[in-house]
Formats: sequence, structure tokens, C-alpha cells
Amino acid sequence: MATTDDLSMAVTKTQGGEGGSLLLWILVWSELAAFGVLLVAFMVVTMLDPEGAALFRTHLHPGLAAANTIILVLSGWQAALAVRLGAEGRAVRRPLVLAALLGLCFAAVKAFEYTLEIRSGVGDLGTLAELYFLVTGFHLLHVVFGAAILLLVAWRPSRANVVMIATLWHAIDLVWLVMFPIVYLT
Repeated sequence: MATTDDLSMAVTKTQGGEGGSLLLWILVWSELAAFGVLLVAFMVVTMLDPEGAALFRTHLHPGLAAANTIILVLSGWQAALAVRLGAEGRAVRRPLVLAALLGLCFAAVKAFEYTLEIRSGVGDLGTLAELYFLVTGFHLLHVVFGAAILLLVAWRPSRANVVMIATLWHAIDLVWLVMFPIVYLT
């Protein structure tokens, strides 16, 4: 759980130029906008076809998605811990590697979930299924890419790179935290 000290530290770092790269924030906001458009499209299709949406949701596995939510939150915690440690070198490597491994664990659970859904015939359910695979697949690609970057930064950590990947990783977490209730619980 974030404390006021964590918030103060983040504000100080951003004001000091650490993690404040304009390009980074353009990337984060453009990613959030892209996911926002996809999620709005998913919600609109759900509202236009409530019977189809109910049928579609019978093919989903909210328990696996909930497990993935816990995995990503734990991963985000490790990324935040890496930023908080602030040291370059060994001390920061462990939480970055753990964050990456948890991200890859998320990907494995999601791949297993996709296998179950495809076998159940969810792909034959039209536009809603297509949007589901588009938005969750796009997120999955971000998780895998982010995990690879976490490992790269862990290999040769610098303070700026740790802050940058942690910021991007938290944006990926945020997308999932918004996506999970929209896709699985409504």
C-alpha cells in the first residue's frame, strides 16, 4: 500500500527530472488512450448485445483472471521496491528480476486461459470475442515486452532506467486493473 512518503518521493523524483521524461509520459498516455478506446468499444458491444455478452462470459475464467490480478499487483510492488531502493547494482536487481518473473507468470496463466477459452469455442462468438482477444492480447504483449525490459534493466541498472521501466510497468498494471472488472465482472 502506498504511503504519503511514497507519494512525496514520487513527486520529488518527477520534479527533479527523474522519471519526468516527456517522451516517457507521451508513451504512457498514448498507451492508456489506446487501451481506453479498446475498452470503450468492448463496453459498447456488450451493451448492444447483452444476450451475446452473457453467453460470451460463460466461456471466460474469472478465477484465472483474478489470480493474474494478484500476480500483476505483486509484480508492480517489486517494481516499486526497485525504485525505492534507489541503488544501482545488486540491491535493485532482485526486485526487477522478480517483477519480470511475475510478469512472465502472468503470461503463462493468460496463455493457459486462452487455451481453455479457445477449446470452449469462444472464438465463434463474433465481435465481442474478437475485441476480447484484441484487448487482452494487446495487454499480454505489453506484459511480455515489459518483462523483457525489466530483465534488461536488471542486467545493467541505472537509476533513470529503473524509474522509467517501473513507470511503464505501473501503467501496464493500471490497464489490467481497469480491464479486469470491465471484461470479467460486469
